[in-house]
Amino acid sequence: SQIQGTPSIPRKSRRRKSLAIAYEPGQGNGAEPPRVPWEPRDWREQLERIREMRRSRDAPVDEMGVQKCYDSSAPPQVMRYQVLLALMLSSQTKDQVTSAAMLRLRQRGLTVDSVLQMDEETLGQIIYPVGFWRNKVKYIKQTTAILKQKYGGDIPSTVEELVQLPGVGPKMAHLAMHIAWDSVAGIAVDTHVHRISNRLKWVKKETKNPEETRVALEEWLPRDLWKEINWLLVGFGQQTCLPVNPRCSQCLNQDICPAAKRL
Repeated sequence: SQIQGTPSIPRKSRRRKSLAIAYEPGQGNGAEPPRVPWEPRDWREQLERIREMRRSRDAPVDEMGVQKCYDSSAPPQVMRYQVLLALMLSSQTKDQVTSAAMLRLRQRGLTVDSVLQMDEETLGQIIYPVGFWRNKVKYIKQTTAILKQKYGGDIPSTVEELVQLPGVGPKMAHLAMHIAWDSVAGIAVDTHVHRISNRLKWVKKETKNPEETRVALEEWLPRDLWKEINWLLVGFGQQTCLPVNPRCSQCLNQDICPAAKRL
């Protein structure tokens, strides 16, 4: 009650005031220094070396990933729908299989209306053998109907709305924002990004799933790297940092990777 706009602060309240602003720069009298945000050891050097290993851009994700599966000459609304469908098909499916399925769909004229007019059996025959193709047939039909009814045939422009669609998870939603809307709302984390982030100790403590990894990475990774990190680590995971028997002897990070099998 003694500091209501008075120019000089009474001596009694000074201690209380210093506690309230203990982390303000320039405070002396034993105030705690500002906390330094946590970041992984050697991460910048590790990232630069991964960039070097990915420089040729010749991993399956580069040549047949979702960003290569849509018709770039289609109207923007159709292009965005094709991006979303490619993402839905890509879950637990190799890029080569997703790319082939998308090509078959596009040969039929891949639009919201064409999919709505297609029966489930035909759709299943076209997308087979993508992983869990029977479930994906249902999800695609349900999501496409919602897009027609609620979004005028376009796809939502927020992560929150995208993850409400049947068969669309957080990774797909963030990639849809990146590719379809050219907007970075968060980091797209799939099994490769999840695995490699844990191997490199880019998370404070081990994470159990890709969504936990996304949250952990977004706490420290500079935002201007959020879009790049997915394609970097996915390709790196496809070519070098494999799920089983990683090729540590070929990895430039062998000497600074906590998980490296040093020969």
